[in-house]
Amino acid sequence: MATRATGTAAGPGPVTTMFAADEASRRLGIELLDHGDGTAVVRMTVTDAMVNGHGIAHGGYLFLLADTAFACACNGHGPVTVAAGADIVFVASAHEGDVLTATAVERTRFGRSGVYDVSVLRGDTVIAEFRGRSRSLRSTTPKEPQP
Repeated sequence: MATRATGTAAGPGPVTTMFAADEASRRLGIELLDHGDGTAVVRMTVTDAMVNGHGIAHGGYLFLLADTAFACACNGHGPVTVAAGADIVFVASAHEGDVLTATAVERTRFGRSGVYDVSVLRGDTVIAEFRGRSRSLRSTTPKEPQP
């Protein structure tokens, strides 16, 4: 996987900058392991605060982990890109102490839209499959005031 984890001599890349400002992901202990154009790998350990009344990882945390990988993958191309929609299939349970890895792969981009698949694994075991639909924003650069 081609990586731009540290950016270039001109500064950090868009994914590194976005992830550094992502308090939600960082406060859950999510680590950005790798990323490239249309790809990303993140990791999270399930803590006791993440389990539900059945003693298994709450699905919202699994979705958030997959969504973080999706965000890193779809922002690797440069323009600010957000989720237009997503869904997830929970395949197996995760438990406290499990180390989960989410790998995002771009399936296609067209116009300002894209489709990404994310697999959440515990070792070789599939925990969840996520599909995200992205939309790049138009320029967010402020315009110069007009005289």
